[in-house]
Amino acid sequence: MAKTTKSNTTKKEEQLRTQKLKAATLEALEKSLGIVTTACKKVDIARSTFYKWVAEDKDFESDVADMDNIALDFAESSLHKQIQGGVPASTIFYLKTRGKGRGYIERTELTGKDGEPLTMTPEEREARIAALEARAKKGK
Repeated sequence: MAKTTKSNTTKKEEQLRTQKLKAATLEALEKSLGIVTTACKKVDIARSTFYKWVAEDKDFESDVADMDNIALDFAESSLHKQIQGGVPASTIFYLKTRGKGRGYIERTELTGKDGEPLTMTPEEREARIAALEARAKKGK
């Protein structure tokens, strides 16, 4: 039978401590809806430790990825409550993103005179593109 050394005991204790910290971190991450900084502060670990665990422990990485779904579920639940509460912007947002198959989508149709196809010379096309690009830059 192998002799237990102080070094082996210390290593096992450190592994157990790390596993407990990982579990506590996952619980804190769930409560913070996936906000890493908040979870790390709650369990008193560095963010670098968190990301080291994610990189080195595939199970921990998978559990962290599952937290994204919890946060998304929370946001969807909040959206549905707003829709039930009669918030028009929430209803519109939902229909634009989830109701596309039923025609709830905004689109702009461009036609020429009397519904004919648009026609442009290459120069007109380039000028129009430049104007749209300038407007896009201005809006940002």
